[in-house]
Amino acid sequence: MILFPAVDIKDGKAVRLRQGKAGDVTVFADDPVDAALDWQSRGAKWLHVVDLDGAFEGVPRSRPIVERLCARVGIPVQLGGGIRDLPTARSYLDAGVERVIVGTMALEDPDGFAALCAALPGRVGVSLDAEGGRLKSRGWVAATEATVRDVLPGLVEAGAAFAVYTDIARDGMQKGVNVEALKEVATLSTVPVIAAGGVTTLEDVQRLHPLTLTTRLVGAISGRALYEGTLDLGEALAWIAGQPQT
Repeated sequence: MILFPAVDIKDGKAVRLRQGKAGDVTVFADDPVDAALDWQSRGAKWLHVVDLDGAFEGVPRSRPIVERLCARVGIPVQLGGGIRDLPTARSYLDAGVERVIVGTMALEDPDGFAALCAALPGRVGVSLDAEGGRLKSRGWVAATEATVRDVLPGLVEAGAAFAVYTDIARDGMQKGVNVEALKEVATLSTVPVIAAGGVTTLEDVQRLHPLTLTTRLVGAISGRALYEGTLDLGEALAWIAGQPQT
């Protein structure tokens, strides 16, 4: 099980939002690179980076920061936020990102998403962000009627290498994980799934870990909980290391 510290970038700083709302921002580091280096020093094996400005505006805003971040850290980085075409995806991979995560394009332009996956095999994941069971796009501000069950099989067929599932209602709210929803998604999926939203304490990690043995769940993303200390990265990694592995 991989635990991904989140480094969300907005206005050049490392921040966390509550339920993805742009106006509900907490700044945790003036330089996202410092945050990334700190998580690496604490034992992180991967980083989850989001260009929040890109997610809201639909164009990349944080590439220079991401390039500097990737040059400084020695662990792989996955990145999402505002990636809605092949040139943008390539530019982030050229900047040192290991793999990219696409949300809006996957839901609104499935043919374009399939072409993106074909051009970058194995390096494109899909972001599935749900509230009340319905998916959202465009930085979580555009609602759809689609569910994960409606779209995930087609996105995997199109070439998605992995999926990130976020429970929007729990994101940044310190309310714990929605294990049943994650179990449904990870059981349905035929590609690896990463959980996000509500990973608040060691108990949440402990509740998710059994799914890594019985479903396609491979890890979880945590942001605010790690920054505020309700979840200790070293303690969680040590606990995971002591458990049965897939």
